[in-house]
Amino acid sequence: MNPPNNPRPKHTDHRSADLSSDETARYSRHLMLPEVGLDGQKRLKASRVLVIGAGGLGSPVALYLAAAGVGTIGLADFDRVEAHNLQRQILHRDQDIGRPKIESGARTLSGINPNVRIRLHPDGVTAANVIDLFSSYDLVVDGSDNFPTRYLNTDAAHLTGRPLVYGSLFRFEGRVSLFDTRAGGPCYRCLFPAPPEPGTVPNCAEAGILGALCGVIGSLQAMEAIKSIVGIEPSLRGTLLVVDALEMQFQRLRIRSDPDCPLCSDTPIITEITPDRYEPTCSEGSRESLPPEMDPIDVHHRLETNPEDIVIDVREPFELAICRIENAMHVPMRQIPGAIDTLPQDRQIYVLCHHGHRSLRVMQFLNDQGFAKVTNIRGGIDAWARTVDASLKRY
Repeated sequence: MNPPNNPRPKHTDHRSADLSSDETARYSRHLMLPEVGLDGQKRLKASRVLVIGAGGLGSPVALYLAAAGVGTIGLADFDRVEAHNLQRQILHRDQDIGRPKIESGARTLSGINPNVRIRLHPDGVTAANVIDLFSSYDLVVDGSDNFPTRYLNTDAAHLTGRPLVYGSLFRFEGRVSLFDTRAGGPCYRCLFPAPPEPGTVPNCAEAGILGALCGVIGSLQAMEAIKSIVGIEPSLRGTLLVVDALEMQFQRLRIRSDPDCPLCSDTPIITEITPDRYEPTCSEGSRESLPPEMDPIDVHHRLETNPEDIVIDVREPFELAICRIENAMHVPMRQIPGAIDTLPQDRQIYVLCHHGHRSLRVMQFLNDQGFAKVTNIRGGIDAWARTVDASLKRY
């Protein structure tokens, strides 16, 4: 189904986007490709692409789009560069730590190609700005790393009639597709109608990610974006490309339009962007209905005055080898159900993990088992290292 009441995006007339002598020399290898040629390069110069996230996927995407001569690149990200980003987020350098990612990224992209216009969106993508933001671009590349943003991008792309290049990562696996409902193709909700429950799928901070895989998947996303702009077929529209970097296998899976899709079917349920559809599922979002949490510094003070209280570290053994809190009890999350009988219900328990997501799930599980004195340590050991004990190694 075509997006309701949304025409195709109005591209700048590429015929007026003449190439300078410098640009002709710069893009000469493109010009020699019959599938691109002068006309295709002009289309790239006239195009406007929004890259969501200036991180693991957004970095290679933005770098290759800038090198390819995309005329306008928007970077949407509210985050700042941290040391652990540098293992995979190649837009940034060591001297950029602490700087907004979009500012660091803009400087790098300008160094790659000074002819490209970089637009910065420091608020990232939100339910409040997504329609206006998408409407300002011809194509969107999704480099987000959480489900609420992914579904927000999916819905907004359909409602504004913008093609969306999707990419995702998990440990050694990556996925890429082109969702373009303008052309009658399926959307992300045809594949996954609703997001998973919060905390059921670990993020890269919890599961880990091999940096080079970001480059592989991001490059594939950039390739799909360039092909879509230039008009090169075949594309990944209607196809999910699954990359297994451990076995070095590429698998193409057919995606069919779902006649009952809540977004792109003939009888859609989702016809506008409403904030409550996305925010409650965010692992960093509202937690009023969840068990209590405390900041690490407050837990630290409580432990000093209440030494009988217990900290249970639910991280994996290899994580403990990196850093650990003295006197904390170690029970990996997967072993918690079998360790119920060994945990005292009459003592205060603080649950700790890497960033506070796994521990939140463990806390909820213990509450369900009748434990009344359980508190999550907000932000996990990473926050503990930042606010309580700077000698702990962060990862």
